[in-house]
Amino acid sequence: ELMSGYTMLRNGGVGNGGQPWVLRWSSRIPLTWLSFVLFIILIFLPLIAHYYLTTIDDADDAGKRIFGPRAGNELCEVKHVQDLCRIRESVSEELLQLEAKRQELNSEIAKLNLKIEACKKSIENAKQDLLQLKNVISQTEHSYKELMAQNQPKLSLPIRLLPDKDDATFPLPKSNRNCRLHNCFDYSRCPLTSGFPVYVYNSDDYPFGSSLDPLIKQAFEATVRTNVYVTDNANIACVYVILVGEMQEPVAPKPAELEQQLHSLPYWRTDGHNHLIINLSRKSETQNFIYNISTGRAMVAQSTFYDAQYRPGFDIVVSPLVHAMSEPNFLEIPPQVPVKRKYLFSFQGEKIESLRSSLQEVRSFEEEIEGNAPADYDDRIITTLKAVQDSKLDFVLVEFTCKNQPKASLPTEWALCGERDDRLELLKLSTFALIITPGDTRLVISAGCAMRLFEALEVGAIPVVLGEQVQLPYNDVIRWNEAALIIPKPRITEVHFLLRSISDNDLLAMRRQGRFLWETYFSTSDNVFSTVLAIIRTRIQIPAAPIREETAVEIPHRSGKAAGTDPNMADNGDLDLGPVETEPPYASPKYLRNFTLTAMDIYRNWNSAPGPFHLFPYTPFDPVLPSEAKFLGSGTGFRPIGGGAGGSGKEFQAALGGNVPREQFTVVMLTYEREEVLMNSLERLNGLPYLNKVVVVWNSPKLPSEDLLWPDIGVPIMVVRTEKNSLNNRFLPWDEIETEAILSIDDDAHLRHDEIMFGFRVWREARDRIVGFPGRYHAWDIPHQSWLYNSNYSCELSMVLTGAAFFHKYYAYLYSYVMPQAIRDMVDEYINCEDIAMNFLVSHLTRKPPIKVTSRWTFRCPGCPQALSHDDSHFHERHKCINFFVKVYGYMPLLYTQFRVDSVLFKTRLPHDKTKCFKFI
Repeated sequence: ELMSGYTMLRNGGVGNGGQPWVLRWSSRIPLTWLSFVLFIILIFLPLIAHYYLTTIDDADDAGKRIFGPRAGNELCEVKHVQDLCRIRESVSEELLQLEAKRQELNSEIAKLNLKIEACKKSIENAKQDLLQLKNVISQTEHSYKELMAQNQPKLSLPIRLLPDKDDATFPLPKSNRNCRLHNCFDYSRCPLTSGFPVYVYNSDDYPFGSSLDPLIKQAFEATVRTNVYVTDNANIACVYVILVGEMQEPVAPKPAELEQQLHSLPYWRTDGHNHLIINLSRKSETQNFIYNISTGRAMVAQSTFYDAQYRPGFDIVVSPLVHAMSEPNFLEIPPQVPVKRKYLFSFQGEKIESLRSSLQEVRSFEEEIEGNAPADYDDRIITTLKAVQDSKLDFVLVEFTCKNQPKASLPTEWALCGERDDRLELLKLSTFALIITPGDTRLVISAGCAMRLFEALEVGAIPVVLGEQVQLPYNDVIRWNEAALIIPKPRITEVHFLLRSISDNDLLAMRRQGRFLWETYFSTSDNVFSTVLAIIRTRIQIPAAPIREETAVEIPHRSGKAAGTDPNMADNGDLDLGPVETEPPYASPKYLRNFTLTAMDIYRNWNSAPGPFHLFPYTPFDPVLPSEAKFLGSGTGFRPIGGGAGGSGKEFQAALGGNVPREQFTVVMLTYEREEVLMNSLERLNGLPYLNKVVVVWNSPKLPSEDLLWPDIGVPIMVVRTEKNSLNNRFLPWDEIETEAILSIDDDAHLRHDEIMFGFRVWREARDRIVGFPGRYHAWDIPHQSWLYNSNYSCELSMVLTGAAFFHKYYAYLYSYVMPQAIRDMVDEYINCEDIAMNFLVSHLTRKPPIKVTSRWTFRCPGCPQALSHDDSHFHERHKCINFFVKVYGYMPLLYTQFRVDSVLFKTRLPHDKTKCFKFI
């Protein structure tokens, strides 16, 4: 039996029959007994265990306790338990911190909610105030418009009434000599708004055209094709022009034939009113074919007039046309310095009384005039001048007999000697050039005298005209006393003393003014014709045609990239740049004096020393100089100097200063295939006050990248495409520039906003000058006897580079259209020197040096790619440019200055009541 039990255990409790022995055993025990046993075990076993454990914990030997608490956290002596404890402590601390933060955030949220509520109330109040302000502004604008309508009614251009093709004739004056504009000119054909249309006859269509000098006719036709006033519509013309000379002697028509041909012109209309007959002279051999011709009411422009023929204020004395088909060579023109030359004065000529001329018929006419012939001072002049020459007090050269055959001349006129080149060589050595008028005072001007005047002005010899009765070219609109000396013949004995008493400064001023007159009104056929038309236009008070602007061809580009804020540019700390500009971009006031300038001041565009107002016969611009108050139009009125209440003036932070209360400037930035540098420079302009727009002159034939995203700086960016790569494009008068102030800046220039604003404020106080940052100067190289360009740090300067400078848009017109073309060609040849050329131009016109602001000498951005100025040949080219420009101008126009503008208070924090001044040092 024991063996069978053992066998069951080995079989996993499975006995016979395959059933577990436990089941077989349990089946033999009653179920009630089994339940009772289990109940006893479940009840008493825990009680016994509890008692046993309690007895052990109560033992006297504390070290033998197993389950009771242990002192000093002995339970954490196990390594992994210690880690868990540390984690628990860390989590507890973090929970405490998070709870503190949560409470703090709840507190801040509560405060912000209170602020939000307060802001909502403020916004509502501000909306109400804004609505009230809008109503006030609307009412004010309405009242303003009503006042303007009452005081300045709106004017529109008058309707132009074109005259009939066959104008009704009006009575002729008693004689042609009495012709003036009021009785011989038809103003109805020339309304103020007509634009002064001029119709020019084609001389080849008439018989006398074949007798004209070919060079004069060719030059005249070339000039007519480019003149802005010439029109092909004869029905609307104000003035009709016909060229009748210079004629070639063998084939010249007789006076009667020429008169008949003139009267047969299709628009002559019986009396020739509003016609201009031009007789140009290329040589000293005078041909006055018009003297014995009835010209009716037609005006005459020529170089020779008798007193009986000339009608002051109606006819025009013109200069001879020497350079018919060629531009003057500036390299052959002598410099204006030194002031005094080898000879104090010179004269060469020969007087031939019996010389036949085209005016022989005039002599028979004049002999019939009653009265004795005027006294002839020529003998006294010869004696006096020879005595001065023999005295050896000064080097003078006078010759009253020609070494070769003299040129043809009129009776009583001093004939020219030698060839033109020989005469010019003598005049180059002469400080003064004597011009002796004809002995017959009834000859008010001759081609020979005009030729002497032309040659003297050309080479810088100051003309000394003996004979106050002479009518010099364009004498009614040019003040000749600023460029020449006109002395009566009886004062011949005092001439030497008078010439010796003139100071060097006055001599240089007269020579410079004479050079200006020669270049502007005498030098080319275009200048002569334009001057003649300008005289007529000014006489009848028609405004000049506006000079053209360069049409900006915009390159399409994508913008929208948010411009970043450069801390070096926009963060000015507590620096107050002045009143904050919150208005949208607006243009400078337009020029509104077109119809009043000619009536108010006829001499303004013609006279005085070279300056911004006196450059070209049809220059219509009027830059506002610091000494002038400017009328801003549209109710702004005049703003007197020193505005403000009670004489205290405006605080620095409350006004920009100057006499133009509202003004902005335009940035013109020249660039060439440096997109990254350009984008960075544009971004630095973000938030710049008083910026109207940015004109980017794209100087490369390659267009910008199509995927290039341009920054949004708050003002328009105009990308202009140029026809060719030229640095002269920097100064083109683009039509997109709508402000007077231009900030010319390179694409790698690095200027802070406060520096730009400071320069703008300074320029507003000196609007006729270049105001900028990098200064340079010129120096005389004694060993090489030439001028040098210097960029070293110096307290003295004569130039401000236009890579970072303000200037008036007026100078952009002069640089592009008036400045000699030879200078712009030099800039294109070297791809350099455009900034030097602009400094030469402004200093020549104003006779003032530029103004440098701040102490900065360089302005390049750090890390930018090298520009053209880093080339080794850069400075050598600039040396050549300066010397070439001096030859073109005839002297060195740059002026030295040690004046630099820094603000005492611009960056200094002072109390509010102490910041009312803006001082310069």
